[in-house]
Amino acid sequence: MTDSAAFEAFVAAWHPRLLRAAILISGDRHVAEDVLQDALIKLARRWPKVHTDPAGYVRTTLYRDVASRWRRRREFAYEEPPDHADHDTSGDSDLKVVFARALTRLPVRQRAVLVLRFYEDLPVGEVAAILGVSSGTVKSQTHAALKRLREVAPELEEVLI
Repeated sequence: MTDSAAFEAFVAAWHPRLLRAAILISGDRHVAEDVLQDALIKLARRWPKVHTDPAGYVRTTLYRDVASRWRRRREFAYEEPPDHADHDTSGDSDLKVVFARALTRLPVRQRAVLVLRFYEDLPVGEVAAILGVSSGTVKSQTHAALKRLREVAPELEEVLI
């Protein structure tokens, strides 16, 4: 498989998942699309060097760029719940919308930690590497974020660990 074909296959397979994660982190679909597009452009330029772990590279770029935009702008306004590829008919949809909106009330680093840990299901060490922080910071940010979620969305208490 050529580099170009491998890159295109990666984008086709990972784009929906990365976009949903970016929406959850940024709280804005348009910002998420822009940041993801920029991350994929950066990946394309570095493909020969990072082709062995493109998802890790894009995640790192994505979360750092969202944080950078947030620092410059100091706020993201949530406009709509994120799209879900699996059309949930189990009755959990309302809970997902409440959770997505509650995420927007957290600082961007706490959002990133929760999305990486629980949406992307990554271990503490990998989250620390992506965000460029220590494992202890990931753990403390996770604790602080879950505490804040309990405060801003008490209806989530039954599902928060």
